Amino acid sequence: MTFSLVLASLLTGLFTLVACAASAADRPSIVLIYADDLGYGDISCNGGAVATPNIDRLAREGLRFTDAHSSAATCTPSRYALLTGRYAFRQQGTSILPGDASLIISSGAPTLASVLRDAGYATGVVGKWHLGLGAGQIDWNGDVRPGPREIGFDYHYLMPATGDRVPCVYVEQGRVVGAEPADPIAVSYEERIDRGPSGRERPDLLKQRLSHGHDQSIVNGVSRIGWMTGGQKARWIDEDMADVLTGKATDFVKQHAREPFFLSFATHDVHVPRLPHARFAGGSGRGPRGDVILQLDWCVGEVLKTLDQQGLTSSTLVIFASDNGPVLDDGYEDESAQLLEDHDPNGDYRAGKYSLFEGGTRTPMLARWPGKIAAGEKTDALFGQVDLPATLASLAGAAAPAGAFEDSRDELDTLLGQDSVGRPHLVHEGRKLALRTGPWKYLPPGSTRDSLTPGPPEQIDAPGRLFDLSRDPAEKTDLAQEHPARVEEMIRLLSSIRSSPDGGR
Repeated sequence: MTFSLVLASLLTGLFTLVACAASAADRPSIVLIYADDLGYGDISCNGGAVATPNIDRLAREGLRFTDAHSSAATCTPSRYALLTGRYAFRQQGTSILPGDASLIISSGAPTLASVLRDAGYATGVVGKWHLGLGAGQIDWNGDVRPGPREIGFDYHYLMPATGDRVPCVYVEQGRVVGAEPADPIAVSYEERIDRGPSGRERPDLLKQRLSHGHDQSIVNGVSRIGWMTGGQKARWIDEDMADVLTGKATDFVKQHAREPFFLSFATHDVHVPRLPHARFAGGSGRGPRGDVILQLDWCVGEVLKTLDQQGLTSSTLVIFASDNGPVLDDGYEDESAQLLEDHDPNGDYRAGKYSLFEGGTRTPMLARWPGKIAAGEKTDALFGQVDLPATLASLAGAAAPAGAFEDSRDELDTLLGQDSVGRPHLVHEGRKLALRTGPWKYLPPGSTRDSLTPGPPEQIDAPGRLFDLSRDPAEKTDLAQEHPARVEEMIRLLSSIRSSPDGGR
């Protein structure tokens, strides 16, 4: 081989190595920390009165979003949209699921996790699931599938539904952790199978009394939704849940530190029942809800510390968000409303969980990727969690299958802080559908929750309500009569989006 050919070969190899290094630098590992029922004003960098220094670190070292939204005002549809890039209203059965529901995402369907896995990422989900497991009646004593593995996650360690619903067990890689054949688990949402006292019958047995609902099987001194028998050694201890789930999340990071990975860490906090570990109990001065905000912040800190220790901070995109807005009394008497004092869970926004008003979906969102996202900045761009599949696939250089992520837009420029406008429109799902276009918000006729506690709903008359959020973030002044043409335009756009994903392109 001549000298020129050798030199050409060496240069080609060098250019290849440089290109690969550049590609790796532009393809970070991704950690999505997904809180539960956390309001926009619940974190101190958004004005909250409960100190959240670890969450605030993400804001200090990254980008703080002021107009980012979950796709719905409740958990199951938000989680569905986040994974599928598809608004949940397009599929029946995506409302709040019971704990024994079947998997609502079809096995093999393209998801954020499956596309990243196919692009070479190790994928894992730890924490709250609430998207159903299995197909038909679940045998909790055997293989629980289909589940996360069938839709793109290499590893999972889950609570199947919510902390206030049975079964009160963890599922790891398709098996209930700690299940024993001699003490089989049974679950029912149709008939009473638990012959022990219920929460309604024996409130004296409860460590946290119920306020409404949540009056069936008692597990760990807490009355739940649904009936459960068996699995005594497998049942979780609520006060240890944050430690257990955070430990599994940080273990995943350590195990995959030398390869690109995607971790979805879905915390239980600040969902009910709010039973913080003794380390945090009483620490906030605002009751159990304030205490579990402290606990959530600790969970975030443990993940960030692990990234630091593993030398992954600069090569990892960390996104922090919530599945919907805040709620105070959500079934248990924990004095969450009485002990608020100067803490405002929804910040400047109206209502919270279950509501079509802004507080239902406008949640905290922070993004940190050192060197790629400017530190200490904020953006008012409109961003929807439904866009994370297309956006993160684009970031990873991954090709989504044709027809996948039908409502998801590639908003990478917005995520990186380079686009100050963001999405042109965004659907907000409650019992009905509301619509954002720029600063304008349209709510359809009907009723919707208008508080952070149960109470009479707000009635909205035809043709609906229109708000200019740039001047009226609390949605107090209805402008529908002043701007009838805009109302009609938004009604037409919402109808078009409802009919077809292409309707709003």
